[in-house]
Amino acid sequence: MFTQSAKLANVLYDIRGPVLDEAERMEAEGHRILKLNIGNPAPFGFEAPDSILVDMIKHLPEAQGYSDSRGILSARRAVVQYYETKGIRNLDADDVYLGNGVSELITLALQALCNPGDEILVPSPDYPLWTASVALSGGTPVHYMCDEENGWAPDIEDIRAKITPRTRGIVVINPNNPTGAVYTPAQLEALRDLAAEHDLIVFADEIYEKITYDGTPMTNMATLTGEDVLCLTFSGLSKAYRIAGYRSGWIAITGPNWKATSYIEGIRLLANMRMCANVPAQHAIQAALGGYQSIEDLVLPTGRLGAQMELSHRKLNEIDGVTCQKAEGALYLFAKLDVEKFHITDDELFALDLLKEQKILVSHGTAFNWVRPDHFRLVTLPGVEVLDEALDRLGEFLSGYEQKAPRKEGQVLLRA
Repeated sequence: MFTQSAKLANVLYDIRGPVLDEAERMEAEGHRILKLNIGNPAPFGFEAPDSILVDMIKHLPEAQGYSDSRGILSARRAVVQYYETKGIRNLDADDVYLGNGVSELITLALQALCNPGDEILVPSPDYPLWTASVALSGGTPVHYMCDEENGWAPDIEDIRAKITPRTRGIVVINPNNPTGAVYTPAQLEALRDLAAEHDLIVFADEIYEKITYDGTPMTNMATLTGEDVLCLTFSGLSKAYRIAGYRSGWIAITGPNWKATSYIEGIRLLANMRMCANVPAQHAIQAALGGYQSIEDLVLPTGRLGAQMELSHRKLNEIDGVTCQKAEGALYLFAKLDVEKFHITDDELFALDLLKEQKILVSHGTAFNWVRPDHFRLVTLPGVEVLDEALDRLGEFLSGYEQKAPRKEGQVLLRA
């Protein structure tokens, strides 16, 4: 018998877990499933700007070999120049590492840092790759609360109470996945001050930085951390440029690099070990970051993303037993269920019941390391007609829903 490594014991990624397995089984039987569980723009008709595709195609003949392990210089310079327009001046091309999407770089950055027992503060709810990657690296994820009644803002006092001598860093996801919160400068400054006081690294996940609604301003964390706090900014092309499958992302390291020489050497070592990121996709970065930004039209109230978000938020709140904070950014709504009304004790079972009855796939809230079984995440990428019908069906489902059979501990969802 060959068993999985013990280091995977605390590694979970339930948004691609048993409920998705059941959806795939149903698809194999011929059912059509509306997948509102993953922020993947392409299946919903979002295409990359032509300029990006043309630039990649033109560079294909010279993209057949390995690049520098950090990435091609022109792309890293484009990242530096982009952040300069945001007011971030303390960045050099040598401080930028390109990767196969932000996901790879999250794992790389944490593997280079964490020793067993080291603690990383991660928001609850979070994008679960952060929690999983901390655990995989040998560290301990410590979840700090975000306050739903305060627009899902980080609870600063809760964070302060959870800092220990073993705390090495804090993750800030802004705009937030799954809640859609966009943090104010004052909220970010409070996080920065905690990081400075306790000598913590800030991991700023800003993959949705260009996707905000109703003119909500987005502040890059590195504009506030300056020279005082080491900040690793993660971003890329997957969402704003609709090329998730190309796997093109970056880390930009700012702040007191002299305090992190060994750590940065570790990042470089791991970057060398994977040879380099996907080279054709690196050539997309310079074209993407310069010139006309088509995402700006899409997020307007009259744009497709803006209209879909507005419709989804309104219709969710019209369902008896559902409430939802308005998302200021990203591609999701994190809706709250009245667990007493629906007798919900297992939100994953709720997601499975919805899938089986209405053929709609959503992600349950505890998959995002939320503490109670009372939320689910809805992706707002389908067109307004599709979302309108889907949310009508959700309302129909909930009008008669009462969770009957909570799972026993250890019981799996999937039954062939």
